[in-house]
Amino acid sequence: MKLRHLTAVLATVTAAALVVPATASATTPPKQSADVAAGWLARQLIDGDHLVTVFGGVAYPDTGLTIDGILAFASAGVADIAAGRATTYVASNLAGYIGDGTTESYAGATAKAALAAEVRGLDPASFGGVDLPTRLRGLLTPSGRFSDKSAFGDFSNAFSQSLAILALDRTPGHAPASAVNFLAGTQCADGGFPLDFGATPCVSDTDSTAMVAQALQATGRIGKSQQGLTWLAGKQQTGGGISVGTGDPAVAPNANTTGLAGQAFRAGLRFAAAQKAKTFLAGLQVGCAGVPANRGAIAYDATGYNADTVVRATTQAVLGLGGRGLAQLASAGSSSAEPTLTCP
Repeated sequence: MKLRHLTAVLATVTAAALVVPATASATTPPKQSADVAAGWLARQLIDGDHLVTVFGGVAYPDTGLTIDGILAFASAGVADIAAGRATTYVASNLAGYIGDGTTESYAGATAKAALAAEVRGLDPASFGGVDLPTRLRGLLTPSGRFSDKSAFGDFSNAFSQSLAILALDRTPGHAPASAVNFLAGTQCADGGFPLDFGATPCVSDTDSTAMVAQALQATGRIGKSQQGLTWLAGKQQTGGGISVGTGDPAVAPNANTTGLAGQAFRAGLRFAAAQKAKTFLAGLQVGCAGVPANRGAIAYDATGYNADTVVRATTQAVLGLGGRGLAQLASAGSSSAEPTLTCP
């Protein structure tokens, strides 16, 4: 969960190079945007099986980001062999990611690993030698909140709660009603949802609202989900992008937030908003005029391709460019191809 703070730092890094937008439909047709982005992402796997976070010029193996890649491959329906290798990597590195289950146990990481197993068609109850649903249910508190068990503190938030609900809803026992009620009860007066629980005043967060809306949609809380999507759609800027945090229109929109929002819009049948998000994301994709090794990647924002942020941006942007929401996402039927951009 400590990576949440690292992600926030990375998101503020100023990009050094200009992106070459995929503006010409002959260069990057919308239907190919997710395919070639996921293909580019597959070629970024270190040793063919994991992704890394670059911070301060140093690359760190990142199991959570690798899971983001697995979800992106499934969303685009490509790179299935690469996704299989990445899944094996995650299963082999669970302890350092989800905790030992005794003194350290992280709700968000456990939920995310379980969801990855389910998307890959594997049994989350025996993934990497761990019964992930059982461990996750063991982190459910009487209030309905999934909380970390850690000497470092409790970093659980709207993301971890949403992921836990999405993962457990796929299991025979489904998501606990108390957990769904707790999440629904965190809604702010404006209809959106906050990142951190219990903070006053309640401040809606764009990324969190996208995740919560999907979790509530999946568990039948349609009214709350749609209210969240209405708030989120109200933060969509003219070009279709959405900015991080409160969605302040004075802040430049980015691929990470817009990718999550686009997927949530589509899952919630907000197709016009989903298409606007997709247009924005396609506009950040490196096209045929770009450096060949970068073609297909999706930059964090309009300042352009930046090696420190582009991998994470691409994983989340693919969700907004690709197929189903997290509740229905599956890798079954995916191609092993790792598409490249076809250029003249």
